[in-house]
Amino acid sequence: MSRMTKEEVKQRVCEAIVNAQPCLRELAESIMAEPELGFKEVKTSKKVQDMFDELGISYTTGHALTGVKGRMKGRDSKYTVAMVGELDAILCPRHPRADDLTGAAHCCGHNVQITNMFAVAMGLQAVMDQLAGDVVLFAVPAEEMIEIDYRNKLREQGKLKYMGGKQQLIYEGAFDDIDMAMQMHVETAKTPAGEMGLGSTSNGFVSKLIEYHGKVAHAAQAPHEGINALNAALMGVMGVNSIRETFKESDYFRFHPIINQGGTLVNCVPDYVQVESYVRASNIEAIVDGNHRVNRALKAGGDAVGATCVIKDLPGYLPMRNDERMNALLRENSNPIFGEANVYQGPHITASTDMGDVSHLMPVIHPWVGCISGVLHSAEYEISVPDVAYIKTAQALAMTIVDLLYDDAVGAKDVLDNFTPALNKQSYIELLDRIAKGE
Repeated sequence: MSRMTKEEVKQRVCEAIVNAQPCLRELAESIMAEPELGFKEVKTSKKVQDMFDELGISYTTGHALTGVKGRMKGRDSKYTVAMVGELDAILCPRHPRADDLTGAAHCCGHNVQITNMFAVAMGLQAVMDQLAGDVVLFAVPAEEMIEIDYRNKLREQGKLKYMGGKQQLIYEGAFDDIDMAMQMHVETAKTPAGEMGLGSTSNGFVSKLIEYHGKVAHAAQAPHEGINALNAALMGVMGVNSIRETFKESDYFRFHPIINQGGTLVNCVPDYVQVESYVRASNIEAIVDGNHRVNRALKAGGDAVGATCVIKDLPGYLPMRNDERMNALLRENSNPIFGEANVYQGPHITASTDMGDVSHLMPVIHPWVGCISGVLHSAEYEISVPDVAYIKTAQALAMTIVDLLYDDAVGAKDVLDNFTPALNKQSYIELLDRIAKGE
């Protein structure tokens, strides 16, 4: 292909994304119809592989069990930009499209992410010889940190080291050949036209399995002979509630437990209770410090009634950091598509994503795109602005990749020259291992 201007490249990319819509919408619907939970995304992984085969894009499989990693080569391979999409669904049995057996549903929007990944691929495929870098298309598993017991068993069996998809991928070295990464996420639309929300920061968290071991006894005839593990758990949770005012508001501290098992028979003093929760905060120091204080309160609940409290801390996700230079490029490309009034800098988010872990190692952007009605992860979730979900967002992201890799990849060089990683791979793994040891 003859030399094209950057604007000509962008125009061709945008046209290709529009022309590919029938195929892309079919893929989005296919994934929506068969939702799968994390590290179990066998069918979804196969759909991704089939699409790579159809497009003639080379790929490798088996990354963190179900991940699929494609690569499109540029004229040169100076830098590599990854477009990431997530394979897994969330548990939401009440959603109309939920799986009857598993309760899984794509009211997380991950089917939209995978569709955007392929929209970017199909947009860029015909112009890769105009770019001085490669584009990795990475379908990754298990972003939603759910089914903690199941994932912990995978760890104990040696099938995983970490319970989050991107954590495991970093550990396996799947991001070693990537210089920067991007993905999108859906959120509730604020206007009928939809919006582009540039990513900001988010909370990280430690995942926790908390067990209280007591002593069984007949609850009516001889409660004095028992040790009530449920009372211990309730007192432990109330202990955390009692210290909430000691956490700084600027750290956005969160603790939100559920009881997975609260006893077996109503006429028996509960001798085993399991609680699951996260400890969230906006920075690593606050997460570690807050987790120590939460553990003290939880153990005090056991001490109060003579029960034993056993806490298993498992590495959750690190806080999110969006790269300012990449965000600026995304804004420039989004303004003409969405209209400047519909492109805004997003606020701090108290939820978490394992893309935060990646952002500590390399430049990352993670925009939140307003294109749904209802609430994310709820039964009311529904795509309300499909053109934003499947066309406009993909166009903005694909054009940002063009800005990074066009010419001599000067855009990517500028981003990397001004980026200082918070961690390297070794220090990242050491941090997660310290968290797992409760240090």
